[in-house]
Amino acid sequence: MALSPLIRFGTSTWTYEGWQGQVYLKKYAKTVFARECLGEYCQYLYNGEPLFRTVSSDSTFYRPPTANQLRHYLNQIPEDFEMCFKVWEELTVPQWAKQPRYGVKAGQPNPRFLDAKLFNDLVLTSYRDAKFEPHTGPFLFEFQRHGMLNEDFCSRLDAFFGQLPKDFRYAVEIRNAGLLGSEYRKVLETHGVAHVYNHWSYMPSLAEQHQRMEHFTAPFTVLRLLTPLRMSYEAAKKRAEPYTKIVEELPDMRRDTVGLVKKAVEENLKAYILANNRSEGNAPLTIQALRTALQAARL
Repeated sequence: MALSPLIRFGTSTWTYEGWQGQVYLKKYAKTVFARECLGEYCQYLYNGEPLFRTVSSDSTFYRPPTANQLRHYLNQIPEDFEMCFKVWEELTVPQWAKQPRYGVKAGQPNPRFLDAKLFNDLVLTSYRDAKFEPHTGPFLFEFQRHGMLNEDFCSRLDAFFGQLPKDFRYAVEIRNAGLLGSEYRKVLETHGVAHVYNHWSYMPSLAEQHQRMEHFTAPFTVLRLLTPLRMSYEAAKKRAEPYTKIVEELPDMRRDTVGLVKKAVEENLKAYILANNRSEGNAPLTIQALRTALQAARL
């Protein structure tokens, strides 16, 4: 049974060597694998149909893509494929963590936090130059846990999205569970921005997030299946490597995902489901199970 075209499955990045022999059957030189395997990722079939109609580019959290990078992706992806890009952390971190990789910035306030001009000039310009707009899924603004007051964060978020162009789509992922509620929901609704339902270590379950949000806030929704609840990133990574098999099913995560996607489709919303290896051990197998469950639910 065909799945609703509103549903798009993908993974958090596509460059896992542990998927060779599963997703990737071609032989790649180690130096070109990450650069050239996207085309084969898009062609991966499950029950005779392409399994992936989207993917998350997580590396863009560390630097925005250039127009040339985006053109290279265009040469590999099919016409109906959309890519969801994480937004550069330079825009989403209010204060730099005390980590060596931040150098002299470590521990300092970030003057570029939610700078709309910077996002327009240094991020969106590349997508326009590459004519990538038809293949751009929602931009993913991931906000790590921070100490900002809810009122301050929501106010900054409101001002930021009020300055962005409306021809792209945006989604917000928070790691502060206390933000879930009416003030945050109102900001997203006002600007047609989606809340990212994230199955992540220290957030409530997907179902509880929707209960607190009360309803979807945009004409689309995004689910990111990241790590088991109440398990650190490091522990989830150690448990899942080398990402070649399901190490443990997460039945509550699967049930909540199917329930949320069912609600979204009933409301005629696009649903982007992005699975990470660290949730169950092997993202493609997690997606296969979710697809089968959704087909059984006649979606």
